[in-house]
Amino acid sequence: AMSKSAVKISSDLLSNPLCEQEPSFLEMVTAFDTAMKRMDSFNQEKVDWLWLGNGSAGSLFPSFFFPRFSSVFPSLNMAVKRREQTLQDYKRLQSKVEKYEEKERTGPVLAKLHQ
Repeated sequence: AMSKSAVKISSDLLSNPLCEQEPSFLEMVTAFDTAMKRMDSFNQEKVDWLWLGNGSAGSLFPSFFFPRFSSVFPSLNMAVKRREQTLQDYKRLQSKVEKYEEKERTGPVLAKLHQ
């Protein structure tokens, strides 16, 4: 979030009329803008690595992280299992809702849809 703010600030500075009047200011702001964009892309790569590190979307840590720390933090392992179970339940219920939304809107279907 911080790097996104810095990118926004740098792009706002580039659109400042002072950049047109002062070439040295434009050069400095352009360098700042480039640095902020590089920092943002670097941060995004790190976030993607944490989230997608083991090849499965939605996983917070790479697979090598858990064997080391699961014995130290057993509650973390349980929380991850609960999260995965909840995610599966959500997907299952979401598919049910989509199925009922596709059906004809009769009394029983509407009742099941609004449960």
